[in-house]
Amino acid sequence: MTIDKSKGAEVHGIFEKIAGYYDRMNFLMTLGSHRRWCREVAERVAPPAGGQLLDLATGTGAIALEAARRYPSVTVTGVDFSEEMLARAQNKPGAQSVRWQRADAARLPFDDETFDGITEGYLLRNVEDLEGVLREQHRVLKPGGRIVVLETCPPSGPVKPIVEWGMRIVVPLLGQVVARDRSSYTYLESSTLAFATPERVAEILRGLGFQDIGWSKKFLGTNVVLWATKSMA
Repeated sequence: MTIDKSKGAEVHGIFEKIAGYYDRMNFLMTLGSHRRWCREVAERVAPPAGGQLLDLATGTGAIALEAARRYPSVTVTGVDFSEEMLARAQNKPGAQSVRWQRADAARLPFDDETFDGITEGYLLRNVEDLEGVLREQHRVLKPGGRIVVLETCPPSGPVKPIVEWGMRIVVPLLGQVVARDRSSYTYLESSTLAFATPERVAEILRGLGFQDIGWSKKFLGTNVVLWATKSMA
């Protein structure tokens, strides 16, 4: 996420503020499905034994910790721009098995072709330059490496009006009741409804040199797991 620009500063402040109840809200908003999706992301990235895995927007470390458990010979680096989120992640069981680092997803402090796989959770809808952030991931990923993205998804189809109404009412209300913070979750709801479709993200990935692109929508189409492989050429 971009730290020094207007949207980045706003988003940084939101995630600093919600870190203490982030896990609880994710559990409630997805009726417990968030943990299963994080496990799916870790399973799909499938880095080679002894490889390097980067987890972007690691937050409180759900995906990074799952990957570290699943691939004990892999070096997992969990990156976030929120100090509070990283502090929560580093206090979880198994945290010593992950390298934690504060960094900006738009300017990653890693050499070209460092990582065998990249995972991320709820990063892309919060950045100012979607294509630029994905280009940066392409840069640090080795040829043949895979990225796996967990992201929100604007609802579509016949259920779209009902789902949109539910998100506009339920998500901010949960934020008010559980976290005493309606405004932060109003932003998260609006950023979900305004974000790009999986088809658009796939189009950008294809243009950057990714192939074997696919996705699986979750939870009435409001979340998506999307994957792609960096071309060997």
